[in-house]
Amino acid sequence: MAFTIAIDGPAAAGKGTISKAVAAHFGFAHLDTGLLYRATGRRTLDGTSPLEAAQNLRAEDLQADDLRTPDVAQAASRVAAIPEVRAALVDFQRAFARRAGGAVLDGRDIGTVICPEAEAKLYVTANDDIRATRRFKELSGSGHDVTYESVLADLRERDARDSARAAAPLKPAEDAVILDTSQMDIDAAVAQAIAHIDARRG
Repeated sequence: MAFTIAIDGPAAAGKGTISKAVAAHFGFAHLDTGLLYRATGRRTLDGTSPLEAAQNLRAEDLQADDLRTPDVAQAASRVAAIPEVRAALVDFQRAFARRAGGAVLDGRDIGTVICPEAEAKLYVTANDDIRATRRFKELSGSGHDVTYESVLADLRERDARDSARAAAPLKPAEDAVILDTSQMDIDAAVAQAIAHIDARRG
């Protein structure tokens, strides 16, 4: 039986970690839809046009080891603002969402655009300083030469672009449960997410 869990939110709020834990708990398949846009953005850095990159995206493109860099994150946010790019990636996401056995998708427009009929919806957020601190630790810990200030500016630039775009802006679905992880550790956040999904399943 298909059961779709849509988890949206801004960067570094914890949605990816929560999504993976939720998928593991319920035995559902997981798709980080941001990787579709990161992989598309990554190909544009090599000179490919955004639409061509999206239309010709392959599964192996999602395995590239440089998709988490700041340059690729910015490229992903830029291509995600192009309606034709979003349209090219919609069918892939919707088919994944309705697969038998259940699916968890995390991104920025899952509950509002990709899967408005999802059985469970969460919007994971946190304040800017907390998110920037988390992302700074992640990037500097993996060898990237970044400062806290540059990471904070980068997050705010992406948030502004993602929230203001005409196509599928970043915002909670009207029926999404808001999960603010600013003062939560990951175990508490995952427990709250699972409790909400259990209620929707029950």
